Amino acid sequence: MSDIFIGRQPIYDRKLGVYAYELLFRTADMNRAAITDGDKATSDVIINTFLEIGLDNIVSDRLAFINLTRSFFVNEHSISLPKDRVVLELLEDIDADEEVVAGVKRLSDQGYTIALDDFIYHESLKPLVQLANIIKIDIMALDRDEVRDHVQALRKHPLRLVAEKVETQEEFDYCMELGFDYFQGYFFAQPKVIRGQRLPNNRLAILKLLSKLQDPDISPQQLEDLIAQDVAFSYRILRYVNSASFALPRTIESIQQAVIILGLKSIKSWTTLLAMSQVDNKPAELVITAMVRAKMAEELARAQKADRPDSFFTVGLFSALDALMDNTMEEILTQLPLADHISDALLHRKGVHGEVLSCVLAYERGQWDQIQPARLNRSQIRDCYLTAVQWAAGIRQQLIE
Repeated sequence: MSDIFIGRQPIYDRKLGVYAYELLFRTADMNRAAITDGDKATSDVIINTFLEIGLDNIVSDRLAFINLTRSFFVNEHSISLPKDRVVLELLEDIDADEEVVAGVKRLSDQGYTIALDDFIYHESLKPLVQLANIIKIDIMALDRDEVRDHVQALRKHPLRLVAEKVETQEEFDYCMELGFDYFQGYFFAQPKVIRGQRLPNNRLAILKLLSKLQDPDISPQQLEDLIAQDVAFSYRILRYVNSASFALPRTIESIQQAVIILGLKSIKSWTTLLAMSQVDNKPAELVITAMVRAKMAEELARAQKADRPDSFFTVGLFSALDALMDNTMEEILTQLPLADHISDALLHRKGVHGEVLSCVLAYERGQWDQIQPARLNRSQIRDCYLTAVQWAAGIRQQLIE
């Protein structure tokens, strides 16, 4: 298990809620040319991961899309996954021969949801289209007219469509217009640059609040006054402090008490997170993504025994600000009084903070060959990620909903 990396990528619905996660399983040093039985290697990784970690620890109560190799579809004894929790993806490089089609039909008849990955229509795929519940269209592999033609042709069948590799707001808008049911890609993390316009009032106010929270000289009284200006902030902070997470012997009744109990740095972190969660017209998953990045960066810093792990939390958290604010990171940082090493990490991935952030982002995207953690082995990195995912899921109720 020390050689296994686990990641996830959200699949959004039309309201930008998370419909499911695609699970990303690989070994970081996998050399495909050296593997004589690729089907077995991938199968073993998936099964070991399910048995070792557990589905709930990765996707919570969402569906899991799982890439399966040919052996899973043609081997009658290879599948033992919860039908109501998973979507089985047939990889695009698997030939649709009679054996595969028969295997897909067998699993469909058993009640599994079937998805076709990176789909590009060919007459030989017609039997699979008739069996599939979901088809994922790689919009980067087709031009816009071809994407539209695929959607129109596939709408003749009773299935749902996922737009894959949506990387810009413009692409997302186009796929929405075409009527895709779900969306997957990095579009939510790509800033939509607003030229010649001011930030909407909500975002401008939040950016000003973030600026004040990052003032290194802010006093406990000033922080208390800042939080007290927003009743919702005060309520959520107190609800979190009084939750089972802390198991305090008595109820905390004021922000002043919360600052004393948790400390100034901790309260600043929670208030920053709350501020980011208040941005209008952004998917909640974007804030969850920022939370996972922040906690994973902090955990990696602790594992490396780096100074001030809380500063790594800030780097991870703020790495999503460009998407939240619909602006470039360069422009945003002109309005935030961050230390140079944090700005350099966010802008240029420089320094130890930048190295950790690069590791976090590579892991999030399943780019295992780009993960170069200093002084940490693979199992440590994996554990930091799992800790971050579980932590973010645990505090979501108190801080966001």
